[in-house]
Amino acid sequence: MSAPLLTIEDLTLSFATRRGTVRALEGVSFEVRAGEMVGLVGESGSGKSVTAYAAMGLLDASARIASGRAVFAGRDLLTLPRRELDELRGRDISMVFQNPRAALNPIRPVGRQIADVLARHAAAGRAEIEARTLDALRQVRIADPERRARALPHELSGGMCQRVGIAMALACRPKLLIADEPTTGLDVTTQAVVMDLLREAARANGASAVLITHDLALAAEYCERIVVMHAGHVVETAPVAELFGAPRHPYTGRLLASAPSGAATIEALTPIAGALPDLRRDDLPPCRFAERCERRAADCAAPSLRLEPCGPDHRVACRHPT
Repeated sequence: MSAPLLTIEDLTLSFATRRGTVRALEGVSFEVRAGEMVGLVGESGSGKSVTAYAAMGLLDASARIASGRAVFAGRDLLTLPRRELDELRGRDISMVFQNPRAALNPIRPVGRQIADVLARHAAAGRAEIEARTLDALRQVRIADPERRARALPHELSGGMCQRVGIAMALACRPKLLIADEPTTGLDVTTQAVVMDLLREAARANGASAVLITHDLALAAEYCERIVVMHAGHVVETAPVAELFGAPRHPYTGRLLASAPSGAATIEALTPIAGALPDLRRDDLPPCRFAERCERRAADCAAPSLRLEPCGPDHRVACRHPT
């Protein structure tokens, strides 16, 4: 088993809002090993993107990190001086954002934007930067890269903008790539093309990857391991085959049963009852799924619920796993 490249350990953070403190993450822990793609899955609002943004140092001013570490290649990203973090981002860690058009500068040619990343992080002259920019576009299968490099984002389709985003993220050959819902808003065919490009490009560069998605089928197809999140908690983590074949947390089982890919008909779909708890509550239970869970028992209210081993490379945060 390879050593972790990224270790998120006991990450707890909140957001101060006018309507109260949102307890967005509590005790979040998982690892990303060298060369693997890990899927971070769960309902909207479960904390997937917030976890990634915390590790990247991209949280807004209302965020308060109470505890935890995000150790990348032996360095805690949460305590790094801003200058050192800026050096790492784009060079050693890169991110593909959910909305490619919004992530790109609307008034700057896309080739110039990739070149900007290379100029910031690569020790290269103008000619080499230009050549590497075109190579990055070719790597994501953009035809006629010389012409496309001169295009503005609004002149490209959503799928093409996402390819540019992947090219930009991989331009400096990072060790870790974080993809935040990279197929949102794309048609099914384009989704497959984008994900294939993402996986192939990461492998070609020897990069690890984190895929943030609510699409379980997508995670099953492209990832080696899955981290399941619910209401700011990691509730289960396991290799893909084991998680899909024998989920241990009741929420994971419900999530799989509610996925369209797991049902032969619409009638066979089983929605998850209830809703995520209000994370502004002062009385949030140790298990934030307890109020929606058919296996709830008295000891579910006991404190200090943590991820515990339940098999080889399989951990679950549940006192009554299936």
